[in-house]
Amino acid sequence: MTTAFLTDTHCHLNLNTFVDDLPAVIDRAVAQGVYRILVPGIDLPSSQLAIELADQYPLIYAAIGVHPSHASDWTDDTLARLEELSTHPKVLAIGEIGLDYYRDHSPRDHQQRVLTAQLDLAARRHLPVVLHNRESLTDLWGLLVEWQAGLFSSRSPIASRPGVLHSYDGDVASAQQAIRAGFFIGVSGPVTFKNAPDRQQVVAALPLDSILIETDAPYLAPHPLRGRWPNEPALTIHIAEKIANLHNLDLDHICRVTAQNAARLFAWES
Repeated sequence: MTTAFLTDTHCHLNLNTFVDDLPAVIDRAVAQGVYRILVPGIDLPSSQLAIELADQYPLIYAAIGVHPSHASDWTDDTLARLEELSTHPKVLAIGEIGLDYYRDHSPRDHQQRVLTAQLDLAARRHLPVVLHNRESLTDLWGLLVEWQAGLFSSRSPIASRPGVLHSYDGDVASAQQAIRAGFFIGVSGPVTFKNAPDRQQVVAALPLDSILIETDAPYLAPHPLRGRWPNEPALTIHIAEKIANLHNLDLDHICRVTAQNAARLFAWES
């Protein structure tokens, strides 16, 4: 058992993958020092289940939203239902939302409309956003700049902590631009892969106070368990160890700082 003080800020425990093993998954996470887990929704049913898990487990908090791959499921009633879910006290973010031009499961203009509606919801509810980006950063950033300008003009409490770029895979310059705007950068399992020197160089260049650790479980299991299915929050420790190595700092320091970052963004207890 480790004494690490870890957070997993993006973990899909609300998928069917975990339905038969969830208590054991939670126990293994706690044994590895994980003390907070954020579970994002990808559609209305998974958002509802994230809240139910948050009610069941004290260490779990929820984000609610419609992923761009599910944008085609958006109806006239979806926003009202998300608004209702967002009032739950353990809902601390709107997400996982964004744009995905790689899979293109929904027309791009429709993805943008769905994202804009959810950004507006986040602004109304004063909740940060958990952002998905796949080959869409130019359009995504354009929408975020306009949205954040509105946050500042309305003196929103989230204007200076608007959200996180989940499982970031872009370059240093784009990361720095996001950080200057107050966004956090989500670091996930691929940073540990032996064939990921570019991603490692980006993470090494990030200021520690901008980094969040996430597994994206059940996906993206870190080295030395790459390819394992499912990934789980207990493996957060491998990501933290890699960040410590890249920054030439001790593991406890990385765990402590990234936990403080998560508490600052999501306003949960540190």
